[in-house]
Amino acid sequence: MRKRLLAWLFATSQRFYTRHFKKKKEAWNLSKKELLLLPKDTLGYHLGAFLDENKFELLPKVERHDAYHVVTGYGTKVEDEIALQYLCFGNGKRSKYLFGVLLLGTILLPEYLPYYFKSFQLGKNCHAFHHYDYLKLLEVPLVDFRSMIFSAAQIRKT
Repeated sequence: MRKRLLAWLFATSQRFYTRHFKKKKEAWNLSKKELLLLPKDTLGYHLGAFLDENKFELLPKVERHDAYHVVTGYGTKVEDEIALQYLCFGNGKRSKYLFGVLLLGTILLPEYLPYYFKSFQLGKNCHAFHHYDYLKLLEVPLVDFRSMIFSAAQIRKT
């Protein structure tokens, strides 16, 4: 029940957030099909495959969130979405949306605190990745990009 409430809140708040807080941000104007036409080793192709596997489309103006999933290996379950935000927080990302997810996720799903803390530590101990222009990185090999962010030991754990 708590996870369904959080999933509903995520879906509802995303629409509001993109409409009111991302007004000036440009959408990528790319489809899942276009991403899947990129070479198979690229971040863009893997992003397209991630979207396809989860039956998603890119959400305009917040596309890089899905790229974070691909780069970090985090899934799309509610607890994974919250853990991804903890990882981003540890990595230095700050936003009102992130703080809201951390607050609600911690209060409503406290049983995942060890997972959240581990994610925060991973974000803190890897190279910053939250600030990149992911649209410009779509043709970069995913393995190369991940190796710039994570150590070999961190890649084996994620």
